[in-house]
Amino acid sequence: MVEVMTLQEVADYLRVTPKTISRLLKTGSIPASRVGRQWRFDKTSIDEWLKRRSVGVKARVLVVDDEENVQLLFKETLGELGHEVITVGSGVKGLELVKQRDFDLVFLDIKMPDMDGVEMFRQIKKLKPNLTVIIITGYPDSEMMARALAQGPFGVMSKPFGESDIINATNNFLRLSV
Repeated sequence: MVEVMTLQEVADYLRVTPKTISRLLKTGSIPASRVGRQWRFDKTSIDEWLKRRSVGVKARVLVVDDEENVQLLFKETLGELGHEVITVGSGVKGLELVKQRDFDLVFLDIKMPDMDGVEMFRQIKKLKPNLTVIIITGYPDSEMMARALAQGPFGVMSKPFGESDIINATNNFLRLSV
């Protein structure tokens, strides 16, 4: 079944303003259909458009999350775009990889059994202060997030999230770090 979105819904989905979507429509940059005076967007076409837009930038991405389905979602989503994605299920293993290899971006779950994301983030900042970290959390207002903020700036991606959230976060942070 085709899922059709309005201009406001596609703006919310892509996490941009409706004005940004209007600009993309004027240049013909985003796939859309006009129905009467209104624009409509096919979700599948928008997802494909997102993937095509991100083809130019290749990155080495580390995902540290104890949930296997989250690891798989990152690996499939970013792997299809040509990024090298390494996933691990523990902070201890993730920290070892950060010590051994260079990464462009780290997605880090804040709540893990062996070493929480706050401690791993603290140690990453000591080892590689310029490495971009995006904390994944289902608890954005928690005491753990407050402790993480004390370690320095980072991005946040709230659970639940989907492919478009992963692609947007990756593209946004890679653009900022270039």
